[in-house]
Amino acid sequence: MLDGLRSLLGGESRIEVIAEALDGYTALELVSELSPDVVIIEVALPMLNGIEATRQIFSQNPGVKILALSMYSDIKYAAEMFKAGAVGYLPKDCSYKELIFAIKSILSNKIYLSPNLVGAVVKDIIVSKKDPNSVFSVLTPKERQVLQLMAEGKTRNQIAEALFISERTVETHHRNITKKLGINSIAELTKYAIREGLTNL
Repeated sequence: MLDGLRSLLGGESRIEVIAEALDGYTALELVSELSPDVVIIEVALPMLNGIEATRQIFSQNPGVKILALSMYSDIKYAAEMFKAGAVGYLPKDCSYKELIFAIKSILSNKIYLSPNLVGAVVKDIIVSKKDPNSVFSVLTPKERQVLQLMAEGKTRNQIAEALFISERTVETHHRNITKKLGINSIAELTKYAIREGLTNL
């Protein structure tokens, strides 16, 4: 996917691809270092998922336009990306023509949502469906990061190093997560994290 994007975008005369990242933390570092005009980001990223990465990128670099290009077509992921600071959301199966149109739209200070998702948005507004059990409602941003890293098989020490916190703090977050979710086993927590889109298989 990344190779294809690089090749296609590189062929556009007014677009220059200046960096690529394979995980959320690398994306944060590169955006801070290079200050791009646009960041195209996947929701399901390792280490730090796209929603949390978007939230931090937007917080540190509010002038950057963030466009989500995602495997998830469920509207709840689009909603969370927009809340985090994204200004555009596309499913991965969109056409290249739509991708370019979306980039041009957000650079013109417009919000872009794929027409394929508009129906779901309207339905969600009409029904006013809210999921009080969503990971984004139940857990804090730091707890979500800890859960993601746990689900990705990281040890307590690795999580502490990645998040610049102590192992004891990791243990506290872990305890809070299990208490809030009512889930104790790592296997079930991993299933939950995958189901909620924090990470994938």
